Amino acid sequence: MTEVSLLDQASLALKADNPAKAERIYKEILAQSSGSNEKVIGEQEQALQDLGILFRDQRRTRELEELVRSSRTIMSGLAKSKVAKIIRTLIDLFTTIPDTIDIQISVTKDCIEWAISERRNFLRQSLETRLVSLYIERGAYYDALNLINTLLKELKRLDDKMVLVEVQLFESRVYHALRNIPKSRAALTSARTSANAIYCPTLMQASLDMQSGILHAEDKDYKTAYSYFLEAFDGFSGQDDSRAISVLKYMLLCKIMLNLTDDVHTLLNGKMAQKYAGREIEAMRAVASAHSNRSLREFEVALETYKMELSSDPIIRSHFSALYDTLLEQNLVRVIEPFSCVEISHVAEVVGLDTRQVEGKLSQMILDKVFYGVLDQGNGWLIVFDEPRKDATYDAALDTIKHMTTVVDLLYEKASKLN
Repeated sequence: MTEVSLLDQASLALKADNPAKAERIYKEILAQSSGSNEKVIGEQEQALQDLGILFRDQRRTRELEELVRSSRTIMSGLAKSKVAKIIRTLIDLFTTIPDTIDIQISVTKDCIEWAISERRNFLRQSLETRLVSLYIERGAYYDALNLINTLLKELKRLDDKMVLVEVQLFESRVYHALRNIPKSRAALTSARTSANAIYCPTLMQASLDMQSGILHAEDKDYKTAYSYFLEAFDGFSGQDDSRAISVLKYMLLCKIMLNLTDDVHTLLNGKMAQKYAGREIEAMRAVASAHSNRSLREFEVALETYKMELSSDPIIRSHFSALYDTLLEQNLVRVIEPFSCVEISHVAEVVGLDTRQVEGKLSQMILDKVFYGVLDQGNGWLIVFDEPRKDATYDAALDTIKHMTTVVDLLYEKASKLN
């Protein structure tokens, strides 16, 4: 009769819904002395990963954190590349557990210190790159930037293009988050230049396209942004990456901002949107409908109904803030258009906003010359003027005087030469 291995026993225990027994077996495997026995080493490697998955599924973050630390001792006899892979795999298990950013940062820093003490520079650089992504996720942009600057100096000297592209992309994201768009664009250009010198994996290329789309959207060039987002979506969707749904939302955002309602419906009814159907896509559908109807009230209802889906993404939030201002302006212009003098309270009542808020927006619109008028705050009135007409005769007279001045100056120069 064939003897059942410990790994198989652990798998059977998990199938029998007995995780406690599986955990004991995994720990028994890890407690064995491997020496140079390849079979035992392979079993311990698998047991580490399976036990990590078990802790992840049970959301036992402390045990998973301890497993990462103990794995360095258990696997100390393995090749450096294999140890690095196991440590990165175990740290990646934290990503699906909510609210563990601080623990991930702590564990990653601890592993970096160990890598420095063991003089494992490639592992250290890999972990520091991961630490940068964690800093960005946490919003610690200046900590990320300091680490990026250190990494870039090392990577340029080593000419490690693959990691260099990743770090330069992180740099672009950090500067974008800090609203330094020129530096963000420069970092992205550097990343693309580095990527052209190597074979760029699909996910990395999709990430570059996604960042390019975001920066073009910042410049209000939504048409170009959409083409980059489409390329990114193809890359992420083909690899079943979770970022595909975010890029799909950005594609819909571009169509909404371009006021291409038909294209929005085409995208939403297509196969790609049906694959990612859910509240996030429904949120974009509601906003597209509100924008199509030019209804500020519908837009506010959509923002309130899908608050989590629309406010959690800073890219969506910033562009929808601009869209809200545009819709508000359109609604205010539509209300005041028939009047030469109207009460501000009446305008506020029609658009369904606070009087003070409407007064501030009208003042801004007057300064931006969206329309011509003046606010009579004493009486609470808005007095609207006709748009001043430009007198073509005045401009023609100025041109004539300008040409005459040039002729006089030339005549004076010639007279001076004769004398």
